[in-house]
Amino acid sequence: MSQIVLAKKSDQELTETQRQVLRDCLYGMVDGQAEEDQKAWRNFWRMVWNLGSGEFFSIETLIPRLGPVHRKQMKLEGEIFKNQERFKDREMFRLWLKVGSGWVIWCSGPKGGVFPVPRSISYKKCDEGEFQIYCAGTHEFFRTPHAQKYLWPHVSAAVSELSMEAILANYNV
Repeated sequence: MSQIVLAKKSDQELTETQRQVLRDCLYGMVDGQAEEDQKAWRNFWRMVWNLGSGEFFSIETLIPRLGPVHRKQMKLEGEIFKNQERFKDREMFRLWLKVGSGWVIWCSGPKGGVFPVPRSISYKKCDEGEFQIYCAGTHEFFRTPHAQKYLWPHVSAAVSELSMEAILANYNV
């Protein structure tokens, strides 16, 4: 689920023509699916119009995950896991990948430092937009010399890079 924080920028008055164009866009091009959704959509915009300049609000969106994108990423991770030399446990590999790619929440430690807590990529907690960010971060991390050397500690940097690029190329990443 993605949260978007918005602010009303101005209390500018619209002309009647501008209002009609806006209504046509908001309620003609996009509208609630059922009557209940249409009412909720209009109530949302009524709330937006009634805000004062500078007031904030947030909306949460849920863009359903695309199965093919998810399956491609899981196959890619599985292929790299199967071919690497470091991890025996798939879950530990995934935790390492999330931390390395920055898919974390930074938390305060018990002695004042900070530490990364890997975020979930479950369908409920990570919609399509967020999942694509996760995927891009992992692809970028896989291409780092650190990740390659860590996964293949017994080969040269050139060989580990070629190995990684060969796997990524199979998935058009």
